[in-house]
Amino acid sequence: MFKFIHAADIHLDSPLLKLDAYEGAPAAEIRGATRRAFENLVRTAIEEAVAFVVIAGDLFDGDWKDYNTGLYLVSQVSKLREAGIPVVGVAGNHDAASTITRSLRMPENVHFFPSDRPDTLRLERLGVVLHGRSFGTPAVKTDLAQSYPSAAAGCFNVGVLHTCATGREGHEPYAPCSLETLRAKGYDYWALGHVHRREVLLDDPPVVFAGNTQGRHARETGAKGCYLVTVDDAGRPTLNFKALDVVRWEAATVDASGAENAYDLIDRFREALLSYLERAPDLLTVLRVTVAGETSVHDEILSDPERWMHEIRSVAVDEAGERAWIEKVMFRTRPPAGAGKPEGAVGDLPALIDELSAAPDVLSGFSSELADLGKKLPREFKEAP
Repeated sequence: MFKFIHAADIHLDSPLLKLDAYEGAPAAEIRGATRRAFENLVRTAIEEAVAFVVIAGDLFDGDWKDYNTGLYLVSQVSKLREAGIPVVGVAGNHDAASTITRSLRMPENVHFFPSDRPDTLRLERLGVVLHGRSFGTPAVKTDLAQSYPSAAAGCFNVGVLHTCATGREGHEPYAPCSLETLRAKGYDYWALGHVHRREVLLDDPPVVFAGNTQGRHARETGAKGCYLVTVDDAGRPTLNFKALDVVRWEAATVDASGAENAYDLIDRFREALLSYLERAPDLLTVLRVTVAGETSVHDEILSDPERWMHEIRSVAVDEAGERAWIEKVMFRTRPPAGAGKPEGAVGDLPALIDELSAAPDVLSGFSSELADLGKKLPREFKEAP
């Protein structure tokens, strides 16, 4: 029996440039998260006494201004060398865009497969054979898996591949391949990278996206980490997900239906927040909050959305302190069906819009005033959801 780790899409020192636009954002903690998650990976590998670590691409996040990222990596993989743990991987599309990837010399326990052809690495003591091919350019549109060799007889075969597989929303269609192609190679495990959401595409043999080790923005929600794979004496692999992230991104939806007043919504958010904090008590939880649904308090929220946005932020500070940060609050409520027209200026607004639409020359006269108004809007209202 032996164990190995399958990780991918580490994106060391991913810059997360937009954080500076958020007042009060824990920018330093979030920017350092990819390093701390990688340290958790190294620690897990040593504590679990794994036989090797597989990294299925995008160890780096593209080109860098200096070598600090690479030097940090060397310091961490050297700990694995001291523990007698090899690191085997392929370069992904982000690695191929990095000059550091091409020029930095790694410790002798690190082996990355070449980009000009598929290659094989044998770990004779374990009876393990790994097959892989790196990206040579940032955009590889051909099926790399087709040229991988067939399984070596009598060994546990691992295929390492950076790929979109059959295609995944939100990811470039790099190195596409079919599950039939992967199965036909006869391997015992396929370690895939590129797609940041973990997923088991096949159970037999396991064809697995490990996902990324640390979520980097509001669309990468939930626990992130690696798979610890245990191979028994009969060569059967068992997968165990290990969370490595130190910042947990979550999307919290507050159901506004049935609320009697706006403070009901604030109390509902409080319950949701406490639930997320309970799931990850030792992590920084970053929440994108959406208040949605049909509710009689729609007009109350709409009349002063900034106030209620800050009420939500206040609850987070009160309940969690530095353990949580509200990345964005979005109100997507609507009035109850059949509700009458609101009184005052809000109720007159639809008719005014229709009138202006029929008179484009009048509308154009408002352009400068609207531009000035746009500059004064809070940042949250100007950003796309």
